[in-house]
Amino acid sequence: MIRIENLNKSFGSRVLFNSVDFKINQKERIGLVGRNGHGKTTLLRIIAGKEQYEKGVVAIPGNYKIGYVLQQPKFCRGSILEECMTGLPGHERDSVWKAEKILSGLGFSSEDMKKPPDKFSGGYQVRLSLAKTLVSEPDLLLLDEPTNYLDITSIRWVESFLKKWPRELVLISHNRSFMDHVITHVVGIHRKKIRKVAGNTEKYYTQIAQDEEVYEKTRINDEKRRREIKKFVTRFRAKARLANLVQSRIKTLSKLEKKEKLESINNFEFSFINKPFHGKFLMSASNLSFSYDKNNDLIRDLDLSIGVRERLCIIGKNGKGKSTLLKLLAGALEPDQGEVVCHKAVSKGFFEQTNVKSLYDNNTVEQEIMLSNPEIDRQSVRNICGAMMFSGDDALKKIGVLSGGEKTRVMLGKIIAEPVNLLLLDEPTNHLDMEACDSLLAAIDGFEGAVIMVTHNEMFLHAIAEKLVVFQNDRIKVFTGSYRDFLETEGWEEEKTSFNNRSEEIKQTKKEIRKKRSEHIVKRSKILTPLKKKMQKLEYEIEASEKILENLNNDIIEATRKKDGRKISLLSQSIHGCRLKVDSLYDELEKVSDDFDDLKNKFNNIEKL
Repeated sequence: MIRIENLNKSFGSRVLFNSVDFKINQKERIGLVGRNGHGKTTLLRIIAGKEQYEKGVVAIPGNYKIGYVLQQPKFCRGSILEECMTGLPGHERDSVWKAEKILSGLGFSSEDMKKPPDKFSGGYQVRLSLAKTLVSEPDLLLLDEPTNYLDITSIRWVESFLKKWPRELVLISHNRSFMDHVITHVVGIHRKKIRKVAGNTEKYYTQIAQDEEVYEKTRINDEKRRREIKKFVTRFRAKARLANLVQSRIKTLSKLEKKEKLESINNFEFSFINKPFHGKFLMSASNLSFSYDKNNDLIRDLDLSIGVRERLCIIGKNGKGKSTLLKLLAGALEPDQGEVVCHKAVSKGFFEQTNVKSLYDNNTVEQEIMLSNPEIDRQSVRNICGAMMFSGDDALKKIGVLSGGEKTRVMLGKIIAEPVNLLLLDEPTNHLDMEACDSLLAAIDGFEGAVIMVTHNEMFLHAIAEKLVVFQNDRIKVFTGSYRDFLETEGWEEEKTSFNNRSEEIKQTKKEIRKKRSEHIVKRSKILTPLKKKMQKLEYEIEASEKILENLNNDIIEATRKKDGRKISLLSQSIHGCRLKVDSLYDELEKVSDDFDDLKNKFNNIEKL
């Protein structure tokens, strides 16, 4: 267990967090959330012992090993495999298979493992850094945006790996779906304080919203009561016969805690401006082919059409041609063969990661957004700046001093400065924090035009995809249906191959497999049914307890309104007890659910053999 008490950290006059306390208990997998710049990475570095702090205690048990994945790694060995093996514990220096297993899961082929690290892209170097840390088998694994630069199949592998992580984990990720599938608890940095909640990010943000609503209502009621007391004291101070009552009110006023109004937080909220389109299809591609190397076609004989308000997602491994296809559709590249035909009324908004380089460092945010539409007035530009969280003087910041996430927001601001009816988005969630990703998803969902998007974010895929262009097995396929439909009917070939490889390693005969499958099918009902009933019971208890908690919160608001101090005290105790019970029930449900899923997956794998 790691214990953090009364921790303070600031940079100059800017306070990141103040007097915070929380614990990382045994086998907890924690998602660390908070807005960009609020101290998530700093807190991770403090736990890793790489960052100093002004005050507080970070208590770590002796012989407790912390593994911290570096985003800018350094390598010293001649091959990928040799470099990965440097992370193995001393007593397992020769366990080549462990390094090979993890490297394979992260997308390295057998041939890749023989090559030197510096021959690979930054994304693959981050994967190697992750692999080195994973094979070291740390007690606590610290991961800061581990899905950056990873393609969708690697993200799914890392997710599966981390769900089975047997020890402690602290994870920072803007990918809400990835985080929620991995974690057991959320630790959030909010208003310079830290709160820990059992459950997923939705539960954490719901809890924060409820608590702030109660706080604000209580503050308003307290202010009203304070004004009433002051009015009474002022009115009757001079009346001798009411002196005792006046003094009593003065004492009450002195004991009444003054709650400060919560500081407003700027939210990244915006919408794309739709340009009306009267037609059936915005764009079509026929017999489309393209290659950078004449001996290796990235795209070959692709036919595709884009209808009004269609949501098309382009998915696949890195380096297979997803971004190239988007550029062809956007008109940024010319095809080697075939053509892309757009309706004359189509107005495109094209977001590409490399387009960030087109921003001029000496321009201000306001100037860059104005360049995208010279006809727009300055007030409209300022409104867009505010929506992109560059309000006031922040709109006059130079591009050169902005972070990656801020530059991404500028690029989105340039797109929404003019009406469009077709959005082409290349991994738009990179560098955005979780709240900004949620706002972007809402803006896409509300857009009346069509959307073509390259993304590895499965939350976006599940939420919006109606049709897919899938790059897999050196082929391109147009799949009509949702991402869930794709996973259920076709799925990722790497995951099937991984399963087959595991079956090969077991080296069982078909007869032995059938016998084992039969045994497991007999046991299935006996083992899974009690767990299923227990989950149903826990879900019912949680629902009932949360209903009680909701009623208690309503009661305490009413008691506050009635100034019933005794009832407020009793209700506060009840709310505390009820929250503890709900958290305990969620912990138990999480454990039972994980056990159920693990056992069910084992049974399913046996039955597929």
